[in-house]
Amino acid sequence: MTMSILRPRWLLLALLFALVVLGVLTFLFHWDDRARLWLHEQDASQQERAESIWLPGYRAVIQAKPLKGGIEGQETSDLAYNPVTRTLFTVTGKKPLLAELSLTGDVLRVIPLLGMSNPEGVAVMENGNIAVTDERKNSLTIFHVDPQTRELSTEKLSSFDLGPRGKKNKGIEGIAWDPRQQRLVLGQERDPLALFSLASDGSASLHGALQAMPSGQLIMRNVSALSIDPRTGHTLVLSAESHLLLELDEKGEPVSFISLLGGLNGLHEKIPRAEGVAIDEQGTIYMVSEPDLFYVFKREPEQAGAN
Repeated sequence: MTMSILRPRWLLLALLFALVVLGVLTFLFHWDDRARLWLHEQDASQQERAESIWLPGYRAVIQAKPLKGGIEGQETSDLAYNPVTRTLFTVTGKKPLLAELSLTGDVLRVIPLLGMSNPEGVAVMENGNIAVTDERKNSLTIFHVDPQTRELSTEKLSSFDLGPRGKKNKGIEGIAWDPRQQRLVLGQERDPLALFSLASDGSASLHGALQAMPSGQLIMRNVSALSIDPRTGHTLVLSAESHLLLELDEKGEPVSFISLLGGLNGLHEKIPRAEGVAIDEQGTIYMVSEPDLFYVFKREPEQAGAN
């Protein structure tokens, strides 16, 4: 008799516990927001898909390729595409380095970043200028890089103070160059999670202040990296903690997303900690993950043909 009374109580407690856990996970990982965005994706017309990056059509074609050539285990962070050289640039946080990569993930050269503490973001601007953020110092420095560059130093350069935003190691992390709107777009990792813009003509000088951008629709736990699509002007926002890549339109509204977990979008295993993303003029997406892994995503032919 006693057991028959206790059993419903235990079942009720177990059900309540499961509902609490589900509610917490929904809040942390924005499952409800993702569900709404997924439903919106299903109703998107072919024209809407053609006018966007349309992430659901992408599949991994290179995955978990180890980055060698001097940056093994150095915690790669962020990624930027150079349309002039058709190469990629990444920075490493364990030892401050700027590395140039081929589009297939081969290390072409490694450039020491003297005077930097914890480089986390990199953006290729105009005329050989490359912007690098230092999360620990919460600063941004613009270097000039050419084929002969073998070492870079902040000693004779002025750095842009990004201000006391966020907690230690949770400040400005992602950065991307937006040539259409002549600005740098920056992402604060979290606490609070936010996006900012900084006006620029692509040169080595920066003026003005950070301007807040719409960021209320970021369905993720943190911002790891940013990239601007040269074809659409849309922004890719990467989150390592949410294992998510999100596309925003020019108004900051979510358009599409993909999960970076194993078994989805051609991935055999989840991307451990996706810290960098870049997209080229063909729409190919590149990623790096800590500590030293490289990925490439391409749109499936049938998806591209359908548009």
